[in-house]
Amino acid sequence: MKDEQQFTQQDIEILKEETLYSGFFRLQKIQFKHKLFAGGMSGVVTRELLVKGAASAVIAYDPQADKVILVEQVRIGAYDPGLTQSPWLLELIAGMVEAGERPEQVALRESEEEAGLKVDKLTHALSMWDSPGGVRERIHLFAGKVDSTKATGLHGLAEEHEDIRVHAVSRQTAYQWVCEGKIDNGIAVTGLLWLQLNYQMLQQKWR
Repeated sequence: MKDEQQFTQQDIEILKEETLYSGFFRLQKIQFKHKLFAGGMSGVVTRELLVKGAASAVIAYDPQADKVILVEQVRIGAYDPGLTQSPWLLELIAGMVEAGERPEQVALRESEEEAGLKVDKLTHALSMWDSPGGVRERIHLFAGKVDSTKATGLHGLAEEHEDIRVHAVSRQTAYQWVCEGKIDNGIAVTGLLWLQLNYQMLQQKWR
């Protein structure tokens, strides 16, 4: 594999873009061509694209207690009567980036709204695309120092129909839940794997 990628944003040619639906998210129908690895251009490719924007998520970690904060709430995307798993998921604190907001501002705001927590020493962990085959959403993942003894109770904004329960879980238990499939949503899996690789670094920096 070459050190540098062969193609850039300019190697896609948008032919037509149509809005099929516009609500909380937007659904686009896009026709495009793109350059080929073997040379030349592709034929016309048609794709539906769900445009969500950007979101921030927080690995809320207490280095003293070696605990991570998880939030539990119902997710309609996990509802399937044919499954035995609950659609109430254990997740990281997260929220959408609104117009005019910076990702780090969202991380701090959502920590208070979803878990009643003040975050200290917010640190950028990584940014990633969420399912870019059909979704345009950039996830910004942060680690933040918290006091896990403050992570209790029910939270969320009534006007957003949020009903959120907060859990303070040992880092090792959260990692085990990932391994067992008890935690199976992409952002939480990614964040908890990142924490497992980097918790010693955080402890050295934050304690």
